[in-house]
Amino acid sequence: MITSTTGPRPADFNDVRATNLAVVLRFVRENAPCSRADIAASTGLNKATVSSLVADLIERRLVRETGLTENRVGRPATMLVLDGSPYAAAGIEVNVDGLTVVAVDLSGRQVLTLRKSFPGVGASASQAVAAVAALARRTVNRMVREERRVLGLVVAVPGLVGVEGRVRFAPNLNWHDVDLAHDLAAALRDPEFPIQVDNDANLGALAEHRFGPYGGAGNLVYLTGEVGVGAGVIVDGRLLRGGQGFSGELGHVQVDPAGPRCGCGRLGCLEAVAGIGAVFGRFSDGGPTVSPAVVAPEIDEVVRLARAGDRATLAVLADIGGSLGKGVAILANLLNPQAVVLGGHYVPLAPWLIPAAEAEARVRTIAPDAGGCRIVASTLGYGAAALGGAARVLDSIESGRLPARP
Repeated sequence: MITSTTGPRPADFNDVRATNLAVVLRFVRENAPCSRADIAASTGLNKATVSSLVADLIERRLVRETGLTENRVGRPATMLVLDGSPYAAAGIEVNVDGLTVVAVDLSGRQVLTLRKSFPGVGASASQAVAAVAALARRTVNRMVREERRVLGLVVAVPGLVGVEGRVRFAPNLNWHDVDLAHDLAAALRDPEFPIQVDNDANLGALAEHRFGPYGGAGNLVYLTGEVGVGAGVIVDGRLLRGGQGFSGELGHVQVDPAGPRCGCGRLGCLEAVAGIGAVFGRFSDGGPTVSPAVVAPEIDEVVRLARAGDRATLAVLADIGGSLGKGVAILANLLNPQAVVLGGHYVPLAPWLIPAAEAEARVRTIAPDAGGCRIVASTLGYGAAALGGAARVLDSIESGRLPARP
């Protein structure tokens, strides 16, 4: 049976075949190089079915043969690996200080990475659409020159994004109710590939789950370290979205009732006491507001002072880390993740934030040793959300939405 939004419906032959193609494709990605016999033995599909499915995937140029191997019992076997060379999946991250695009091939190898400055705070939604559309065109044109077909584009936005893809509220961009997917499709003149929009933390979590060191973890949380603090949550190997797609707003959980006022108007939110803005606020008399254009240089200066052993800097980072640990403890008590991954601008500060965060989380978590939850820094760089957008496209392919035969 196939379940849809209107209820269960009988599965026809095409549904079953698409599902089986996805099963084989995913097995090859996770186990390549592998043989047809390996696929049959591990998936339970009979050998004739596997041969037919592999032939289909080879015709679509999603899988290719690499020759024979004799390092096995019995006859030499023809081995299979992912191909996907004619294809690309793309993700674009919209942030307060710039746009980042990442394109990957079917194996996840990055074939394009670009970052472009963009005044997200001061730009209107229509200006943002134009800027994203221009970057998307540049990406598509580059892929066309490389004889690659773009299979999909997913845009990451730091805000509330409904399950239908509409940006309901992005406070740090000052967006309200923006139908970004529709507007972007119109700007690109209804391209052949689908366009989707998602929250940046969700896509960061997908990137970590597919490409990060904790990719095998069924339960993990990705915390954005940009102007805001969002949480992308993977539970039992699946992204947790909530009823309307608004899950993960950990930055607006109150952790200090006497704390500073948050951008959302409330007092003592995690974002206000442990966000990147809070770091800068503790080093100046001007409050937590910092121009996006100088975030990176400011972070570099904090890192320099911390490495030099500046006591005031180390004390501030320890205090920020402790506040961050309060948020991690909430996650540990509710979700029991195997890892909480710090992304964005948290990464260069992680050596000083993590010890204090772990100590605070252990004290505030009911389960011993914070329930086994580790706090780690992302290794995926500042383009994690864009990479997660590309990962979402790849996930859809492995769910059965395969490209048509050439």
